[in-house]
Amino acid sequence: MKKHLNTLFVTTQGAYLTKEGETVSIRVDGKTRLRLPIHTLGGIVCFGRVTCSPYLMGFCADRDVAISFLSEYGRFLAKVQGPVSGNVLLRREQYRRADDPGHSAVIAKAVLTGKIMNSRTVLQRLLRDHSAKIEAEEVQNASSRIAGSLKTLKNEAPLNVLRGIEGDAAHIYFSVFDHLIISQKKDFSFQGRNRRPPLDRVNCLLSFIYTILMHDVRSAIEAVGLDSAVGFLHRDRPGRPGLALDLMEEFRPYIADRLVLSLINLGQAKKKGFKTNETGAILMTDDMRKDVLVAYQKRKQDTIIHPFLNEKIEVGLLFHVQALLFARYLRGDIDGYPPFIWS
Repeated sequence: MKKHLNTLFVTTQGAYLTKEGETVSIRVDGKTRLRLPIHTLGGIVCFGRVTCSPYLMGFCADRDVAISFLSEYGRFLAKVQGPVSGNVLLRREQYRRADDPGHSAVIAKAVLTGKIMNSRTVLQRLLRDHSAKIEAEEVQNASSRIAGSLKTLKNEAPLNVLRGIEGDAAHIYFSVFDHLIISQKKDFSFQGRNRRPPLDRVNCLLSFIYTILMHDVRSAIEAVGLDSAVGFLHRDRPGRPGLALDLMEEFRPYIADRLVLSLINLGQAKKKGFKTNETGAILMTDDMRKDVLVAYQKRKQDTIIHPFLNEKIEVGLLFHVQALLFARYLRGDIDGYPPFIWS
């Protein structure tokens, strides 16, 4: 089993990353603040005005440690990585299946089954644990309607129909998401998804965690030799990591949405951790962003029994396991892609 490696998130503005022997050194105002051995890192994510030496970028590329650059508030800008690893025959099979609408629909259905089932489980868990604190009838009704979407999803359908089913299920799910927030209701009101820019604190948290989740899924996909740009549900678009967006769908409810709810309901996220800019966009403060990243890293250290492998693994390994299973499916080692389904 692959060892779970850390992702280094650098949020301090003006930080400079450089190579010192076999370590990554972080300097701020000319002083070394942190050194980390390269073998402990699976990736580096730089937010805002953070720079890296060319020697470090070459060192990381050689050691298969991708460096991603995001804006200060989480918008993806660019990525530096070494040569793509893995068997070219695997990628050729990925391209062939992506060009076939029928194969694409089969894969999209599997991915969406995982996403929609996990979304329903989020609702069911809140009903089980906090039914007295939420609008239980509305949430139960939404859960039942999502179950109907899952039933419809079992039928053969082209991609456009599958996207319609997913859109309906997502609308139902987010229509009751506000009910799942059981504390700080005044400060964390949710009236539906909005992005680019997020217009409330809940959407700000969701969008930010989705961004770092996508980084981890993309890194796992590329580590097993697949092309993260060629997806099946998310079709080709310049600059868009289609396959990463496909495979992260099943993790959105289980990892990102649950983390947002925990941060709010446990009081780890506070109103003072956010600010509004002149355009009305809601942004996190530096301290809040660091707190979210720490919570995300801790969540990845939790353990779970993988439903397909029936093995105990860390949550942070789920991305790599699912990427491996997807590669095995493309090679013909297994009959279908088994999405991650939380129960």
